[in-house]
Amino acid sequence: MTHTHTHEHEHQHQHTHGHEHTHGHEHSAPDDLTLAAASDASDADLTPRELSRRVLMRAAGVTGALTAGAAGMSGVTPAMAAGEGAASRGGRNLTWLAGDHHIHTQFSSDGMYRVQDQAQNGRAYGLDWMVITDHGGADHARYGVEKVNPEIREAREQLPGTLVFQGLEWNIPAAEHGTVFVAPGRREVEVLKSFESTYDGSVRDARDGTPANEKLAVAAIQWLGTQVARRRVDDALFLANHPARNGIDSPHEIRAWRDADPRIAIGFEGAPGHQAGGLPKGYGPGGARGGYGNSPGGSSFAGYPPESYRTWGGFDWMTSTVGGLWDSLLAEGKPWSISANSDSHRNWGDTSTRPEGGFVEGQYGDPVYAGEIALDRSDFWPGFYSRTHVGASDRSYRAVMAGMRAGRMWVDHGRLVKAVDVQVRATGRGRSATAGATESLGGTLRAARGSRIQLVLTVTAQDLPNWSQFVPSLNRIDLVRGAVDVSGPSDRDAFTAPDTKVVERWDTSGRTGTFTITHDLGTLDAPFYVRLRGTDGNHSQPGALGAQIDAEGPKLDVAGDADPWVDLWFYTNPVWVVPTR
Repeated sequence: MTHTHTHEHEHQHQHTHGHEHTHGHEHSAPDDLTLAAASDASDADLTPRELSRRVLMRAAGVTGALTAGAAGMSGVTPAMAAGEGAASRGGRNLTWLAGDHHIHTQFSSDGMYRVQDQAQNGRAYGLDWMVITDHGGADHARYGVEKVNPEIREAREQLPGTLVFQGLEWNIPAAEHGTVFVAPGRREVEVLKSFESTYDGSVRDARDGTPANEKLAVAAIQWLGTQVARRRVDDALFLANHPARNGIDSPHEIRAWRDADPRIAIGFEGAPGHQAGGLPKGYGPGGARGGYGNSPGGSSFAGYPPESYRTWGGFDWMTSTVGGLWDSLLAEGKPWSISANSDSHRNWGDTSTRPEGGFVEGQYGDPVYAGEIALDRSDFWPGFYSRTHVGASDRSYRAVMAGMRAGRMWVDHGRLVKAVDVQVRATGRGRSATAGATESLGGTLRAARGSRIQLVLTVTAQDLPNWSQFVPSLNRIDLVRGAVDVSGPSDRDAFTAPDTKVVERWDTSGRTGTFTITHDLGTLDAPFYVRLRGTDGNHSQPGALGAQIDAEGPKLDVAGDADPWVDLWFYTNPVWVVPTR
């Protein structure tokens, strides 16, 4: 029996997928200090601590292939991946920063806005960080990467305290799109340009789903890891965008990206952008929410069902299905996070348009006043509807990236809640050394077998109007739990986790201020993970895998009639719990 206590504190392309795959061996991830010491940077480029580590490694004869080995590792546990010691323990002393890693500008052939337009609006709508991700391709590689950089640097100067990253939307060889971005530095343009020229699927004519193209995607992720290890950039991350939109990101490809270098490949969009797409005709485009209006084709992975090509409560099917693909990845005990963002190209309710002259040498001219309000567009401004919250040790570029890598993220739509804090702790077994140990989002709690494990969820209800001018109401919170098998599935194309289900639901209607839910997770006898989601409760139905798994999941969005403002959810990343003996 469990006990719960609540307390108030007031595109589509030619693509075929095979099922062949290889199984790698498990390795621990070297920490950043070791990677720097093992790199080919000169001694003069190292910090004193890094140089000291290099001297020790030389004395021990540990040199050479360490960095290359790290780039090729098949996967790590979340605890190994975090590598931040006390800074991440229990998620304390963190600053939660809201952001968006998928934003387009006039340097995308289907975009329109200046960098400063997107950055200023993102800041006005409450974002702390954002990534400019114009479409990869020949024009972007030739012109756009260099042309956008001065605009990004200017935005950084104009908006002090707002973190504006440079990235790009990668045409993943043999697959969909993805966000790639790097920490600011003197080589940010050089590294992104080299990456795009060498590994972009459009530039390399590598969009078809062949084994060679799949390997090229893996090599691209490993190359990014090498750039960090060699200190050409301070950091780099990759997340897959709108993964279920066309059904061309197969399960084995996603696993291959993750395992190529878990320091670089950290997750996918749990909720796509284009959330205004489902607004009905008359005051919206009358299309599919998220742009998910497709169906299986010759380029799609054959195992995905027709309903996977739609959003569910605005979230991608891979994330919204309890016991689905995201859970099948988490059940392997390896990090894989979700995000939410705008994918802003041309925004609903805006009064500007593109100027005459067209897309020349990788860009449009600056937008001009249109004289009318655009209600037929599918995008919202960054921060207007979707947010990804990252627990960072401070307000800096590297801290945001470290928080994302560690999985310290939760996402929401429509400003459903103000804050979410998740703690999982061991209450001990007698005088167990692990009594009182605590972990938060993205972490792995290691406790003695037989310990009692407790979830402590603290939520601050929303008390301010969102950007559609109403105060959202959080009416239900769901707890999802799944067993962990670190040996992984025998089939790398598996996309279900049979042992994962919703195990508890809490009615939070009418709750105000900050309240805490304390829940007994039972005695620890085998590895497991937990994650949470919350909703306004307006649209629910049994989950895609049945009511016994998820009795009140998000509802399948109907094309042409999916108003995003009356169907709000938040989702957290997981916390793993592992017995030590």
